[in-house]
Amino acid sequence: MDAIRAQLKNPLVSGIGGLVVGLIVGLFLAWVVWPVEYKDASPEYLQQGFQEDYLKMAAESFQVNKDVALAQRRFKDLGPKGEEILAAVEQQGDVRLEGPLNAFRAAIGSPAVAPGAEESAPLPGPTSAAETTEKKSSFPIFIIVIMCVVTLGLAAAALVYFMRYRSKPMTMTPAMQAQEAAREAEMTDYSATGEPPISQFMASYKIGDDLFDDSFSIDSPSGEFLGECGVGISETIGVGDPKKVTAFEVWLFDKNDIQTVTKVLMSAHAYEDDAILNRLSAKGEPVLAEPDSQIVLETATLRMTARIHDMSYGVGALPERSFFDSLILEIAVWQKA
Repeated sequence: MDAIRAQLKNPLVSGIGGLVVGLIVGLFLAWVVWPVEYKDASPEYLQQGFQEDYLKMAAESFQVNKDVALAQRRFKDLGPKGEEILAAVEQQGDVRLEGPLNAFRAAIGSPAVAPGAEESAPLPGPTSAAETTEKKSSFPIFIIVIMCVVTLGLAAAALVYFMRYRSKPMTMTPAMQAQEAAREAEMTDYSATGEPPISQFMASYKIGDDLFDDSFSIDSPSGEFLGECGVGISETIGVGDPKKVTAFEVWLFDKNDIQTVTKVLMSAHAYEDDAILNRLSAKGEPVLAEPDSQIVLETATLRMTARIHDMSYGVGALPERSFFDSLILEIAVWQKA
């Protein structure tokens, strides 16, 4: 997660990612959520079969109303391919329509074409207009193809970039090392010895994680919030970075209690130093940190155990066993009857 956040701070990565996401969302909105709908289109944009039906109805209508202007307008609505559609209908050889079609052709001022006769080469004008129409209709498809190509190109570039990044060894931060250690630690199976806890957690610290403060929500099996628990830095020793932690605070909050119960988990040096011991006693009951040792915290309705799953001291110019290099604490919580 930290590595992803770091990459998002890179303007190039953010720009490419935003562009790809924007294109994908835009295409989804344009084709799924709000697709284009064509309304009130003229017969010019119908399929040829429907155009032929339209022209037949126009011819039959003219035979009834004899309105030349209306016939010419209806023929004009077929666009540049009107003459081609009329010739196609005449070549079908429908005897019933022969009279209406001849009258309709006379009204629009176009010479008749005998059924079965071969069509002459189209005039340059109509052909040019048809080509223009086809070019216009293909324009949106061209734009869509370009957008798809651009999207795929950006996605490929992003994939190559991230593959190159992943091939490089990633530096693990202290917090990431602590999380990895917590995942690898095996939790105690309390169900084998008695009642299993309602909540069970692993808190892990690694030197260099100066903001260490793990907290967990305690919920009942039905999902009701009961309280919180956690562990954080209580006291450091010496100067400079990283901070040298000599004591941790382990705490339990019960929503049904008036106070938070706290115990202070101390290094051997801090526990044996009267000045440090007295100062930290004001925060909570002092407890010496030892491998596999266990501390118990109780409130009105909750009981919590915190077992030191693993721990190690740091080395350096400071006194021996004065600060922690690592600590893994297993926390289990039971609800009182």
